[in-house]
Amino acid sequence: MPVRPGVLSYSMCLHCSARGRQSVRCLTSTARLTPTSSRLMFHVRTVPALTRAGADFPFKRLLSSRRLRSTVTSTSTSATQAEPQDDVSGARHDSARSEFDGQPGRGGRDGTTTTAANEISVDFDQTQEAYKSKDSLELLRSLVVFKLCSYDFLVDKNKEIMDIGTKLLGQKAFNQFMKMTFYGQFVAGEDHMAIRPLIQKNQAFGVGSVLDYSVEEDISQEEAEQKEMDSCVSAAEKESIGEDYREKKYKAHKQFGDRRGGVTGARTYFYANEAKCDQHMETFIKCIKASGGSSMDGFSAVKMTALGRPQFLLQFSEVLVKWRRFFTFLASQQGKDGMEALEQRLELKQLQESLTKLGAEGDFSGWFSGRKEECSGTIDVLDWNSLIDDRTKISDLLVVPNVELGKLEPLLETFTVEEERQMKRMLQRMDVLVKHANENGVRLMVDAEQTYFQPAISRLTLEMQRIYNREKPVIFNTYQCYLKEAFDNVTMDVELSRREGWHFAAKLVRGAYMYQERERAEEIGYEDPINPDYESTNRMYHRCLDYVLDEIALSGNANVMVASHNEDTVKHTLRRMNELGLVPTDNKVYFGQLLGMCDQISFPLGQAGFPVYKYVPYGPVNEVMPYLSRRAQENRGFMRGAQKERDLLWQELKRRLASGELLYRPAY
Repeated sequence: MPVRPGVLSYSMCLHCSARGRQSVRCLTSTARLTPTSSRLMFHVRTVPALTRAGADFPFKRLLSSRRLRSTVTSTSTSATQAEPQDDVSGARHDSARSEFDGQPGRGGRDGTTTTAANEISVDFDQTQEAYKSKDSLELLRSLVVFKLCSYDFLVDKNKEIMDIGTKLLGQKAFNQFMKMTFYGQFVAGEDHMAIRPLIQKNQAFGVGSVLDYSVEEDISQEEAEQKEMDSCVSAAEKESIGEDYREKKYKAHKQFGDRRGGVTGARTYFYANEAKCDQHMETFIKCIKASGGSSMDGFSAVKMTALGRPQFLLQFSEVLVKWRRFFTFLASQQGKDGMEALEQRLELKQLQESLTKLGAEGDFSGWFSGRKEECSGTIDVLDWNSLIDDRTKISDLLVVPNVELGKLEPLLETFTVEEERQMKRMLQRMDVLVKHANENGVRLMVDAEQTYFQPAISRLTLEMQRIYNREKPVIFNTYQCYLKEAFDNVTMDVELSRREGWHFAAKLVRGAYMYQERERAEEIGYEDPINPDYESTNRMYHRCLDYVLDEIALSGNANVMVASHNEDTVKHTLRRMNELGLVPTDNKVYFGQLLGMCDQISFPLGQAGFPVYKYVPYGPVNEVMPYLSRRAQENRGFMRGAQKERDLLWQELKRRLASGELLYRPAY
């Protein structure tokens, strides 16, 4: 019989008198540090396992108590509480292939079946089908733009060339030239009205849209560095003198303050003030409404760093990593080194002994066991992570275990009222966006960012999923498969969704920050978080993808977007779908590519009935120049290895010329 692990709600207090700290509110409103508490003290109350859906989530309390007002009215949508599912071991995935591989496919939701005789396959070499949505001028533009992107001189000097072009032609003529070339290739239009024709045309040929308002500030490197340092360092850190307990990875460093460096494709936001974050939120709301008004099942993309001061993301990321590291430390004490994250289970009796040696007092077995009949005598990392769920004050989240001292201690000694308010407003803005997405029938895709922000971004996204993904997948988290820890992150989140009965929803990407991440790790002095080579990343991507596909086949309660331009990865996905009996009409597996790239993959998939989406940037010409500049840099590397796409474009142009279809116009 599966066991439901207990979920802990607790309060702790501690005081390190040697450091002269004043009383700090710790973990819950009922616990405070007192000058006399020199040891780690615990007050415990147990909560029935996995029944805290909906209104009981402390994160939800923080979010739903928002006082933030948007200029666009938002109607509250209540989350429906679902019955929690039984905890089933991750071993289900080990048997998924043996259960489905080589067997006739199961029925789709529309009654269709897939068998070895009628497996769905897609031919990515049929140019007539791949480019039937394009007229010949669009094909020619693609060829010219891709070719120009392969010249190093043009790419390296693209900003200077664009500045010269603006001076020679004037802003209006230059904008028109860009619309005929680079802008027209990679950007849908200037506003939500201008992008509708392209969205509707793509949809007529089976391709949906993920809308992404791609306007960025065109600021200098010096300005970017200054903004980053101002927004990532707390008042307490600025005033502190002496020993610093923060980890180097999760602190701002001026030489890496310009987060645009070495990044291709991903847009970057720098914090200015709270009013600017409100503007970003309003822009995202317009994007959500545009997506809802243009298609029936669209996506909208958001970045967490646009919604608040990144100081909180840095600090919360450090807390999450340190709590996870403390669990690993305790697991090593029980001889559980080298195991997969979900396979590490702590024996409660040994946990009691270990924590007692660290100076803690209390009945730790009782934290997790709850009712005796439900206790397995062990806990895993998900049970451990639940310790963070029950904080009711934002700064209460930022308390970490100090393994060396055997104590919990605040990450920072004090938080100003303004810092507390800024942290809370970031969560409130995200909540507003999710409610608008729900109301407009749009799914929200939270983009991944740098590894020093990402643990917090993923955790906050997960908390929103626990609330809003109970009936259907509304919020998609992004997993960067070039990270060494990608598989652990995916498996833990899938397992949590299974235990709590909500829809797991993920976008899998390889990653956009590799060069920046590697350089930062080497210069600052921490472990490189990136896989050692491209092949390792490919293996990680397919491993994560296979795990989610197995979960879809087993439970039907997961969803994944395969965001990849790699044809081998797309073919791998189709092959696994056939093996598992997953059909396109299930609408569980999506595919995604960037607008203006890899049409020979996107459109054949769409016309074969697969849910496929283009990531659609839009915005005024002069304001998306930073995006276009990086897109040119990305395409330089991409086009060197994408000779096939250029060959297919030439092949289709020659076919049209030979068949008298050079003036072909798409009909839809």
